Amino acid sequence: MANLSSEIDEMGSFSFTDFPEDVQLCILSFLSPSDIAAFSCTSKRFVSLCRNDRKLWFTMCDRRWGSTTQINNWGKGKIAYRLLYKTLHQWENLIGFWRRSGSPTIGVSSPPLVFFEWGPDFIAGSRVSPSRNGTYDVFKSPFLWMGLSPEAQAMSFIDPDGRSGFAGKFADLGESDFSDCDLIPIELSFMGTNHFAIEENLTFAYPNSPERRINGCRRSSPENSLAAVTDVNVVGSGSPGSLLDGLMSEIYQQFANRTSPGGDRASRRQRRREKERLGKRKLEAEHFVKIVNCSPTPLRPIQGLWKGISDDMRMDFYLVVYDDIGGIACRRVGDSSEGLSSYSPVFWTSNTTFLEAPFSLEEEHFHDRRIHVHPLPANDIDELVPSIENKKISHILRVNSSYDLVLPDLAGSVPNPRNVEGRIWQYSNGTFGFGFLGDNFIIDLKHIARNGSILDTVE
Repeated sequence: MANLSSEIDEMGSFSFTDFPEDVQLCILSFLSPSDIAAFSCTSKRFVSLCRNDRKLWFTMCDRRWGSTTQINNWGKGKIAYRLLYKTLHQWENLIGFWRRSGSPTIGVSSPPLVFFEWGPDFIAGSRVSPSRNGTYDVFKSPFLWMGLSPEAQAMSFIDPDGRSGFAGKFADLGESDFSDCDLIPIELSFMGTNHFAIEENLTFAYPNSPERRINGCRRSSPENSLAAVTDVNVVGSGSPGSLLDGLMSEIYQQFANRTSPGGDRASRRQRRREKERLGKRKLEAEHFVKIVNCSPTPLRPIQGLWKGISDDMRMDFYLVVYDDIGGIACRRVGDSSEGLSSYSPVFWTSNTTFLEAPFSLEEEHFHDRRIHVHPLPANDIDELVPSIENKKISHILRVNSSYDLVLPDLAGSVPNPRNVEGRIWQYSNGTFGFGFLGDNFIIDLKHIARNGSILDTVE
C-alpha cells in the first residue's frame, strides 16, 4: 500500500511541461481551436507550441481528416495547416446526401439527389439517380469540384459534362485552360448548416491569370486576407496589423468611391456592369437541403435513404423520416421531370410499435402469399421473373394510412389503388420491405450507401 501511495504521489507531481513535446502535441491535437487559443494564454512557454503549424495544426488536420483525404496534397502542400483546418471544418458539413429544393432550371432535367464525398485533395459532388434497367445499379455523375489553390483561394467549379478527369487538377490551370474545358466557376453559400445555394461566380479570378499578378507577385483576395487575420487571432499569435491595415484600406477605398463626387456615375456604371454580368450567366442558382438522417439507428430502424424495385421493374429511391408527431413517413425521391411524383408519398403511419416474434399465423400468411420482386435476369432483360424469397423477419409494423393523409388537397381526386392497410417487414440483416393489402408483392428496400460510399455505382 505504501508503494502504491508513493507511485500516486509521483504521478501527481507531473505537470504538462514534464511530457515530451510529441506527447504534448498529441494531447493538444484533441482540442478545438478555441481551446488551444485559451491554452496558449496560460504560459509564454506554450505560445510557440500552439503556433507550430507544421506539427500541431498538421496533427489536428491529420487526426480529423487524415483517414478520408490526403492532408499534404491540399493546395499542392503550400497552405498553412491552420487555414486548412478552418476551411475543411466548414466544408466537412457538405459530406453526405443533399436534395435539391425547388424546381430545376427550365429546360434542364437533372436528378434531385446529390452526394458529396472526400477526394485526395478536393471535395466532389455527384448527382445520383436510380437505374432504369431493372437492376439495383445507381448512376453517379460528378458535377461539382471544390478545392484550394496554392494561394489558399477557394476554387469551386461546376462541370456540366461530368468529367472526373479534372478532379484536383484545376489548381494548376489558368483562365484559358478553364475556357477550353468549359468548367463554370461557382460560389457555394451556406445558409445555416442544412441548406446551401450554388450560383455562377462571374467575378472569379483564375489563379494563373494576369489580373491576379501585381509587380510579379500573386495577389490573394480580400476574403483570404480576412481569413488569414482570423486564423492568426484564433491561435493568439503574430501581429495582424499589416494584414488588417491592408484590409481596412480596401474597405475605405470602397466607401470613398461610393461617396466621392461623381459617385452617381460610378453607381450607374456598376449597375450596367452588373446587368452585363447577369446577361453572361450560364448557370441558374440552385438550392439544396441536407438529408440529415440518412442511416437507421437502433431507435429508428427504418429511417434513411433506401432503394427498391417495384412491380413494374422500376428502381426508385425512398426517403423514410420519423416526424415530430411520432409518425413515420416514406416518400419517393425521383426524377424532377416527373412533377409531383418526384417527391410523392408512399406511406405514413402514426404507429411506430413493431410486433415481436413469434408472429401469428395470420401475419405469416399475409407475408408468405406475396412475391418479392427481384432484378431481371442478366440473360433475358425483357422477361419478368418475380420469385418468392424466404427472408428471416425480425419485426413487423402495421401500416394504416393512405395518400389522403399526406396530401389532403388531393383527397377524392384520384382513387387509391393500394388500400389503406399494409405491413412493414424488418429483416434480420437490417433492411426491410413493405406491401399493402391491395397488392400481391413486397418491395424490398436495400441500402444506397454504406461507410460513406454509394453501393452498386455506375459512373
